[in-house]
Amino acid sequence: MVSAAQGPNAVRPIRLGMVGGGQGAFIGAVHRIAARLDGAFQLTAGAFSSDPERARASGAELGLAPERVYASYAEMAEKERARADGIEAVAIVTPNHLHFGPARAFLEAGFHVICEKPLTARLEDAVELARVAAGAKGVFVLTHNYTGYPLIREARDMVAAGRLGRIRVVQAEYAQDWLTEASETTGSKQAEWRVDPDRAGAGGALGDIGTHAFNLLSFVTGLTLDSVAADLSAFVPGRRLDDNDHVMLRFAGGAKGLLWASQVAPGNENALKLRVYGEKGGLEWSQENPNQLWFTPFGEQKRLATRGGAGLGAAAARVTRIPGGHPEGYLEGFATIYREAAEAIRAREEGRPVPDGVLFPTVEDGLLAMRFVDACIRSARDDSRWTPLQP
Repeated sequence: MVSAAQGPNAVRPIRLGMVGGGQGAFIGAVHRIAARLDGAFQLTAGAFSSDPERARASGAELGLAPERVYASYAEMAEKERARADGIEAVAIVTPNHLHFGPARAFLEAGFHVICEKPLTARLEDAVELARVAAGAKGVFVLTHNYTGYPLIREARDMVAAGRLGRIRVVQAEYAQDWLTEASETTGSKQAEWRVDPDRAGAGGALGDIGTHAFNLLSFVTGLTLDSVAADLSAFVPGRRLDDNDHVMLRFAGGAKGLLWASQVAPGNENALKLRVYGEKGGLEWSQENPNQLWFTPFGEQKRLATRGGAGLGAAAARVTRIPGGHPEGYLEGFATIYREAAEAIRAREEGRPVPDGVLFPTVEDGLLAMRFVDACIRSARDDSRWTPLQP
């Protein structure tokens, strides 16, 4: 069990900057809470908005020194690099089309980068960012936060240990209902950019939540996606990006899968679910009840594993903060990614290997998700024909 007081991060916090996440930005607040939950980071600078007045006001609300609040990410990278007490890492929490520029700039300036998903808005930018990250001094972390849940770590270890046998079938779904109506026309800023291809990229629900479902199934199973057959729909009249997606999946080695992503499914809030079935047994997990994992060995009764409960392995235990029966969830999952990032950053700075068990989504995971989105779009344009991922 980890805590800020006794864990490996009970040292000077890593100085953190933030790009985006100004006043009223939901995800920026989530990142700030996650970054400080285990005491591993301290926010010291930011370029919170392209509007200088809003950026200054955001910085003031967060208690930052006025000279550490910048009008642009380029200015922040330049001036913070020149300071003896400058930031060491940066969190990028902007809309999708504004991931690539800041991420590349801060990597090239020698900073560590923690970036919101998806990696970029365009596949070609993702390829370039992966190239830059491969040669950069800094660590690159992508915040697919659901990989931070203890029972997802447990599920991954169970699959790797062969407890399910050879994987045959994987089903992942992420259903929401908040875009059932044309919210983008009623003043919802969150909806406006998510349905705009210039800001969100080529995938709507696919890029927003479908990438979470795909990343989760990849993280747990370790399967290599070979090809997809996708049916992408925009049910709301006038909407330019998909709001409901059905995708069949084929994996190397013969496993098959289904992925459903929808933002027009009334009655669903954040219904991310994963089911994995092998020759020897199956696993079932739901994000809305993340402290339970069902395991069914073939021919036997279902077995319930609980976060912090008896019988769990080391992978789940090392990212569990509080005793069983006290729920942990979304914010703690994010915080786990930040704590893992801190471990990797410390190791990189000290010239030593990343400790065993430290896991976080990388730039390569982000590139794979972008290849998945690209293949789905190409498949849908070709009447749902089977389409391989680009190499």
